[in-house]
Amino acid sequence: MSEISIQEVVDNRPTGFRAVLSEFWSYFSENRGAVVGLIFFIGVVLIAVFADFIAPHAPNQQYREALLQPPFWQAGGDIKFPLGTDAIGRDMLSRLIHGSQYSLFIGCIVVSLSLAAGVILGLLAGFFRGRVDTFIMRIMDIVLAFPSLLLALVLVAVLGPSLINAMIAIAIVQQPHYVRLTRAAVMTEMTKDYVTAARVIGIRSLRLMFVTILPNCMAPLIVQAALSFSTAILDAAALGFLGMGAQPPTPEWGTMLAEAREFILRAWWVVTFPGVAILTTVLAINMMGDGLRDALDPKLKRS
Repeated sequence: MSEISIQEVVDNRPTGFRAVLSEFWSYFSENRGAVVGLIFFIGVVLIAVFADFIAPHAPNQQYREALLQPPFWQAGGDIKFPLGTDAIGRDMLSRLIHGSQYSLFIGCIVVSLSLAAGVILGLLAGFFRGRVDTFIMRIMDIVLAFPSLLLALVLVAVLGPSLINAMIAIAIVQQPHYVRLTRAAVMTEMTKDYVTAARVIGIRSLRLMFVTILPNCMAPLIVQAALSFSTAILDAAALGFLGMGAQPPTPEWGTMLAEAREFILRAWWVVTFPGVAILTTVLAINMMGDGLRDALDPKLKRS
């Protein structure tokens, strides 16, 4: 009898997991834009992973005989440089391909830092309430009172211009959104019967917060993380454009835009292609985030 029960449990586990995945994909795939965004994002990830093999040239290799050479379809272009070259003869396509690595790296680091810190602070605020809640939330309110890009600029100015400091500054700026979202979700979960039952049987606070409550708060946090990923790329590009983020000759898209400002009228390609890369990547991630929201938010699901 016990063997049959164990076998039933084992058989039901993958079925349940497949059912959850199937339900998630059914809601996600209803949003055509989200599917397109997911496919494009997967393409960007593959380009970033295999950049060294895909790029026709090294990102910082200079060809002095091909300064500001136009794309191959224009007069004077060369198929050797499909998207043209910049002011010091570097291949634009190769720099864009390697720039995808920096953009994904920035998004992953910023989201990881802000999500981890925000979840911890939000759990503490929502679980303990009282003075702990007031202290944490007033600090978050102060951070939110500043324009995000301005605050990031100030933090980078204090820390010093660099890609690492830019990521730290952006993570600090994004953190309050995770704190507020986690706090609201925790306060909702705290009123439910399973939390009361866990308290009655004597589960410790840390286990109750991180093992019992937190998994039930993850759906909105996943959506916020997806949307914050694109915001991190945009903010990093803005800081790079202002000279406060990645420093030349790093092939980061915002830094590429900053280097190309003075050539905007005579060499359109050195400005257009990095801008299009930022636009399409951020748009794809935002569309994917909308699909995640539709699939994970129970309020948007049909009964």
